Amino acid sequence: MDYKKIFNDFADEGMFIKTVKPSTGKKPVFDAAQKVVLNRKGNVLYNAGDVEGARRIFLTTGYSDGLTRIGDYYKSQGRNLDALRMYWIAPDHRKSEAIIRQLSALIQNLIHEEEPPHA
Repeated sequence: MDYKKIFNDFADEGMFIKTVKPSTGKKPVFDAAQKVVLNRKGNVLYNAGDVEGARRIFLTTGYSDGLTRIGDYYKSQGRNLDALRMYWIAPDHRKSEAIIRQLSALIQNLIHEEEPPHA
């Protein structure tokens, strides 16, 4: 299978290839050996600074540790919503819940600022 061609077909669309978990009764797109090769490639890209290339691979393979690292990177860049998305997909509940709490507090503060003063 030509993985480079597969990824290039979707390059302009900003999309990723979705894999399904075996529990759904459908066969996954990749076997375990293929996932290992792709995840290693994602790690190489991440370590070389190509975070978006690594993200695409990790989303495709469902590599939780890689997705969490991408989330950590986004969080360090102040991209909390992007980080939340990666943590949610990973799933890393501890890290996603921390961002959800921050966003909830922000929304509550905004709501209280817009309330008219009580007479």
